[in-house]
Amino acid sequence: MTTYPQIRQVVLDTTDARALAEFYRELFGLTYRPGDEPPVPGGPDPRGTDWLVLHGPGLGLAFQQVARLTPSTWPDGAVPQQLHLDATVPDVAELARQHERALALGATLLLDRTDDPDEPLYVYADPAGHPFCLFVA
Repeated sequence: MTTYPQIRQVVLDTTDARALAEFYRELFGLTYRPGDEPPVPGGPDPRGTDWLVLHGPGLGLAFQQVARLTPSTWPDGAVPQQLHLDATVPDVAELARQHERALALGATLLLDRTDDPDEPLYVYADPAGHPFCLFVA
């Protein structure tokens, strides 16, 4: 029998690991790995300047602090997506609700394809510029 490695998480580079982790924690209802939680207000945040991990049902997300990051320019091809996240909702009403949540949390709308009868979707950039999609599955 052949064994295969299992994907544990997707890692996103960011210039502000804590802020991006908080964005996705709120958006997807994820929880921090023990020890990665935000510090008390005004307290030092050594983990937030390096590496943070979120868990939830399905795949985990991790955030790696980098000094510089060139955000994707999708749909313009100058800086390609390189990676994007897909998230689904059960119906158009929930898509509309999650759209408002994503914008309120700091996402930037890149594409509105909600008029597509086969697969209504939105494409956004997260606060660090990584594209992600919300669509009806």
